[in-house]
Amino acid sequence: MSSKSDKSRVAEYKSISIIGDGGMGTVLAMLLCEKGVSTRMWGYDREQLAEIEKRRENKKFLPGHSLPQSLRFEPDDKRIMAGAELIVSAVPCQFTRSVWARLRDYVPDGVSILSVTKGVENDTLLRPTQILADVLSEKLKAKNSKLKTAVLSGPTIADELARRLPATVCVAADDEEVARQVQHTLNCPHLRVYTNKDVLGVELAGAMKNVIAIAAGILDGIGAGDNAKAALLSRGLAEITRLGVACGARPQTFAGLTGLGDLVTTCISPTGRNRSFGERVGGGQSVRQAQGATESVVEGVATCESVVALARRYDVEMPITQAVYEVLFENKPVQQALADLMTRRLKAE
Repeated sequence: MSSKSDKSRVAEYKSISIIGDGGMGTVLAMLLCEKGVSTRMWGYDREQLAEIEKRRENKKFLPGHSLPQSLRFEPDDKRIMAGAELIVSAVPCQFTRSVWARLRDYVPDGVSILSVTKGVENDTLLRPTQILADVLSEKLKAKNSKLKTAVLSGPTIADELARRLPATVCVAADDEEVARQVQHTLNCPHLRVYTNKDVLGVELAGAMKNVIAIAAGILDGIGAGDNAKAALLSRGLAEITRLGVACGARPQTFAGLTGLGDLVTTCISPTGRNRSFGERVGGGQSVRQAQGATESVVEGVATCESVVALARRYDVEMPITQAVYEVLFENKPVQQALADLMTRRLKAE
């Protein structure tokens, strides 16, 4: 007879392919290899991937951390998919469609896909899991198969994860079994993984917080102080929640790890791409100069366009996001944007 513990045991994924060689994809590969999971990594740029393999270090996106010898690198589109039980999509949002259009013919039937991408696609306003469903829809229909996706999000600075500092994340999926399998596969002594059913809320929170992080960086760049930063986080969370709920998400999600938790980390971390970008803008650099100062994709810039469009679609007021948009895309002076925010019509909180 099976014991209670046997009945509650959850199968873990044993063979995982990671699509994308950025910081998050790399640190997840490190974690999985440490747990003894067979892990392969694919990158869009063959030469860059080969350099990472040769150095056993991702100097571009995660410098200073040696990669496990067990981590395998696979540049071939077909071979990276073969035999994978779980595929991690770690591609910047605006490139997700083109990368998966390239790979879709090789996606194994019945495989689960875990998205760690944060953003909203310009023009279509689709979230990462929606982009995957859109790209793979014809293949799934032909195979009479159902796409199994999940989302991983939360306060996760890659360098801290690589240094094994304690962190918590959330995996959201419509299929509870998939969520629990990902949870048990990734959970380890320094990374605690929770589950959630609100895929919509988790993805929107992860996308929108990057826009607020740009605003936080701008405040740092002009030396606005801690009072202003605290106000930004609280009011930023309020407008993130407003839009999320209008789109159909659960309000509780935005008070959790993928909402408030991720927002705080992104707005205060000195290494965060979006906050650092905003700081350069606040310090006087042009948007182009600020973007050129990093090799990483500053997701919040493109996401800001999409969030403003979503806010218009759902008739949701988002003054901070709108102010960031005007600074980034309409050349509005930072000090004028701040003044306009501070002199808005008075109202109850």
